[in-house]
Amino acid sequence: MTASTLTDTLTGAAAPARKARRSRRSRRSGREGYKVNWWLTALMIVASLTVLLPLYFTVAMALKSPDQIGTGTGLAWPNPMNWENFAAAYVATNFPRAFMSTAFVTVLSVLGSLASSSLVAYAIARNWNRKFFRGSFVYLLSAMFIPFPVIILPLIKQTALLGLDNPAGVVFLHVLGGISFNTLLYIAFVRSIPVELEESARMDGATTWQVFRKIIFPLLAPMNATVGIFAFLGSWNDFLLPQMMIADPSLQTLPVVQMLFQGEFNTNYSLAFASYLMAMAPTLVVYILAQRWVLSGVMRGAVK
Repeated sequence: MTASTLTDTLTGAAAPARKARRSRRSRRSGREGYKVNWWLTALMIVASLTVLLPLYFTVAMALKSPDQIGTGTGLAWPNPMNWENFAAAYVATNFPRAFMSTAFVTVLSVLGSLASSSLVAYAIARNWNRKFFRGSFVYLLSAMFIPFPVIILPLIKQTALLGLDNPAGVVFLHVLGGISFNTLLYIAFVRSIPVELEESARMDGATTWQVFRKIIFPLLAPMNATVGIFAFLGSWNDFLLPQMMIADPSLQTLPVVQMLFQGEFNTNYSLAFASYLMAMAPTLVVYILAQRWVLSGVMRGAVK
């Protein structure tokens, strides 16, 4: 073996070691150059307390007995914990029936909001050069400036005359009331979708409905997630519309049924907070299950 060959062999063997040392130095220099913004970190910790403290207070109150609530501070952890409060609240509110009524209103409201608002926004965005559609957009925006309590009594009377004093009527008003804001969100996103995608599909023989269903609606995934979250929270937590519209007490939603814990002279805080936690659980489950799709939808929108 010649000297040059031996040198090449040693150099090739040492190359991985040099690369590893350079990689460690680059990672070390990156960590050394990284600075923590402690002021911003402290601000975020303080901001998180605005959510964590009320949640802790709710859990603590739900596990206390009436005697424990009357003594000490509201932040004191109960000892012993009264888990039977959840069973008592479950029975008192007839939780399965109220839950199904609330789920019925929420699911249909979300689906109706996604379908109606996206269709309206697509029609307006792709026909913006026509006066009728521009006027329709202005008309929808003007509805956002009308306070809902001003028109709630006429709406309730009309729905009663039409036989919609039930959960279906609540769904109808939720979808109708959200069209203005949801359409405003959708239109801005639809305009960012290239028209050439639709033109190429039409050249292949696709109809307008096929273009919307197979091309436009899948691309609206980030905005669908946003509108769906707004519609879900607005429907699940709504108290005013179900209370004033639903005539049959057996069809009332959870926020209305939970009012039974509040009497004229006293309030059963233990059962009330236990019921609030049980009603809040589905929203947490939906968030945990849907966050992956929400984040992936946002990333697809950013890449697009």
